[in-house]
Amino acid sequence: MKNAHITGWGMYAPSRVMTNDEIATMVDTNDEWIVSRTGIRERRIAADDETTTSLSVRAARDALAVAGLDPAELDLVILATCTPDYPLPATSVSVASELGATNAAGFDLQAACSGFLYALATGTSFVRSGMYRNVMVLGVEIMSRFLDWSDRTTCVLFGDGAGAVLLQASDQPGGLVGVELYSDGTGCEAIIVPAGGAINPASHETVDARQHTLKMLGSEVYKYATRQLGDSALEVLRKTGLTVDDIDQFVFHQANLRIINSVQKQFGIPDAKTYVNIEKYGNTSAASVPMALTEAVASGRVKIGDRVLMVAFGGGYTAGAAVVEWTADPTRAFLAPGEQTRMGQPQRELAEVGA
Repeated sequence: MKNAHITGWGMYAPSRVMTNDEIATMVDTNDEWIVSRTGIRERRIAADDETTTSLSVRAARDALAVAGLDPAELDLVILATCTPDYPLPATSVSVASELGATNAAGFDLQAACSGFLYALATGTSFVRSGMYRNVMVLGVEIMSRFLDWSDRTTCVLFGDGAGAVLLQASDQPGGLVGVELYSDGTGCEAIIVPAGGAINPASHETVDARQHTLKMLGSEVYKYATRQLGDSALEVLRKTGLTVDDIDQFVFHQANLRIINSVQKQFGIPDAKTYVNIEKYGNTSAASVPMALTEAVASGRVKIGDRVLMVAFGGGYTAGAAVVEWTADPTRAFLAPGEQTRMGQPQRELAEVGA
């Protein structure tokens, strides 16, 4: 059986920064309130001409460049998102076309904020089966277009972004060594966009009622997340026969700093083993984990042979956890002098961004 190694990684964050002070001009809140309750100081907002496809392509091109793979060699593109460009067709098909991945199949996957880990598990299965050798896995969201900017319970939390990893078949050990996926449909209304689907198709009434924007039962979600992040992490450790001490870097879904700190305290995980970037990007849903992973690698937090545990929760409810044995040289991401990367800065400077 082939193993699926992560050989490329990349991310893209839109250039527009929206600070807490700017949000405070739209709703009754302030910087101190948001930071103390969430850890978020700012978030990125997609430009009017940016789409889920365009964000995806920027991140995927970085991942291909790191791996040195031609887009035509891609076999499959899996895009995890709950903010697709259209209900139909799948955004992944547009991404493959824009990349020049002329030989790739594509499909979208929706598991809310847990989506990237579901997609990683799915892509790994395709590689292990022998069906495909090169699979692009993306987590991408433009959450800003599904927010009610008069609802302070949600609009302060979310941002836009994209993250990608390239999976390639290998005969060597490594890659995904354990995964745990979970869902509980009794929580389906805790994080929901009520209209736009088959139950409540778009109408004047649904638009007037702002039912096409995200609604959330904040206290219920917080209780679920604090419990489930720990449960999912423990279960994937049990499956792999590992302990917390065996993990070199934890990459949690960046939804709320208090939730992350709660899990750290529960398991005695030091800050040095926990990568956090929520203060810069907010909750980017399915993009959260791959963006944090990319920055963790760029900042020198991940080395060859390290075990990385990624864990997320999302609407549905859903949750996922994965342990990856890192096999790629993290310095691959360093480009030649003068070359530019996704955010218009040399890659060597990017290593300092996530430090």
